[in-house]
Amino acid sequence: MHRHLYTLRALAMALAALGAVTAHAECSRVIQVPMSSTGLSVLVNGDAVSGIYPDLLRVMSDKEKCTFAMTAVPRARLEVLFESGRADLLMPASKTPKRDALGTFVALIQNRALLMSIQSKRPAIGSVRELLEQTSLKVALVRGFDYGQPYQDLVATLGQQGRLILEVDALSIARLLKAGTADVTIMAPTILAGAVQGDERVRDMVDALRMEPLEELPWGSSGVYVSNTSLSPADKAALLEAMERAARSGDVWKSFQRYYSPAVLKNGIRPLP
Repeated sequence: MHRHLYTLRALAMALAALGAVTAHAECSRVIQVPMSSTGLSVLVNGDAVSGIYPDLLRVMSDKEKCTFAMTAVPRARLEVLFESGRADLLMPASKTPKRDALGTFVALIQNRALLMSIQSKRPAIGSVRELLEQTSLKVALVRGFDYGQPYQDLVATLGQQGRLILEVDALSIARLLKAGTADVTIMAPTILAGAVQGDERVRDMVDALRMEPLEELPWGSSGVYVSNTSLSPADKAALLEAMERAARSGDVWKSFQRYYSPAVLKNGIRPLP
């Protein structure tokens, strides 16, 4: 009798231990994660990707028993891949209504797009309206970036005014700003600062950046979209659980603090509340 009870207790303990293990995500297939250059959040060197978010996925791969295939693609193609169901995750990404129709969002950080330029004596700009009134200023933006409807409306109006320059990445924008071909840009400051820090041709800009918030572009959330169409229900649920654990850990904010100076983070990135 005692031996029987011991066996039952041992079996219960084994099942409890198994439950603790299987409580973590476990994916049934390789998860496809195309990525594009995004400051120090995603660094692209040929076919290799590194930076804050690739590091996060590699840590998660060990913890969560999910394998992530990370490939480098241009930003505009990244959006197309996610829209067509050929990308399982979209990251990093700001939360927008358009993307909400395609995937389920998990916030990992709070961010804000800022108007940025090289320091000058021009009058301060604090709103989209003021920017549109400064008709002599050329505005360079990264194709495929999306900071919500006010941003998209601004892009359309700048195009109509003939003041819009679209480029493939933040480094191209930095070079335009340094050459004087463009006067200002709009993006999360960590993206531009990361591109500037990583290239000797524009590295001297890092301490000369002027950052101005626009009232129509408030603080929002940045993180990851998990596809609603490309994943099985079980894999989607596993990935959402894994991402929510990463969000609760605060590890993403700690990584931003390691990669960026406080001056860059102050106006554009902050931890989740």
